[in-house]
Amino acid sequence: MSSFTTDTFFDGKIRVMQNRRGYRFSIDAVLLAYHANPHTGDKVLDLGTGCGIISIVMACRCDGLEIFAVEVQTELADLAAANVQQNRLEDHIEILGMDMKLLTPQMISGPCDLIVSNPPYHRPGSGRINPDPQRAIARHEIKANLVDVLQTARRMLRTGGRFVTIFTAERTTDILSQMRIEQIEPKMIRMIHSNQDTDAGLILIEGAKGGRPGLKAGPPLFIYNEQGAYTEEVQRMFEL
Repeated sequence: MSSFTTDTFFDGKIRVMQNRRGYRFSIDAVLLAYHANPHTGDKVLDLGTGCGIISIVMACRCDGLEIFAVEVQTELADLAAANVQQNRLEDHIEILGMDMKLLTPQMISGPCDLIVSNPPYHRPGSGRINPDPQRAIARHEIKANLVDVLQTARRMLRTGGRFVTIFTAERTTDILSQMRIEQIEPKMIRMIHSNQDTDAGLILIEGAKGGRPGLKAGPPLFIYNEQGAYTEEVQRMFEL
């Protein structure tokens, strides 16, 4: 049996190889790719790209993007590069197999218009660490923590550039306060609920480097309806 699966998404328009037992992307990536809302011609940086899914969705959804996708884990970086090639997006996405903490604007010919990141949600000492190294690094702050992500975003964004992320709701105060420290002013927040009867488990946040204070709270996002299927809003996020 192969150690990889090949899955199709967005009505077969995107094909993605993933590790059968290692890290596999979740609905978080689809929500983030949708809310990132890049503009034609943007230079985009994807911090912690994993298998490359967020970059691939953005490139398929918006023409003319120049995307640099960073992944510190060599096996995942190679997998992301293979996925970019499989979807014929080599002219739009470049995979950088490196530690984001070492990244400089000169490495990508100048600052970015948009940075997206689906960072590890949990501190190293919180909860059970997954025995699979890929999953552990994706979920816990082992290779990079929240400060690393936001310091990289500040370093790599142009003034007025946007930072869009999805994060665990229980650490909302952590991320909002750290964004302001890094001069990335929080501009929009949206709470994500599994359904109408649950507390928010995740948050979507957008900030602007050097932006003026003023935070908009968007409507809550519900993933599942009463029948246990995706809500109409989430279903639309799977369309290209």
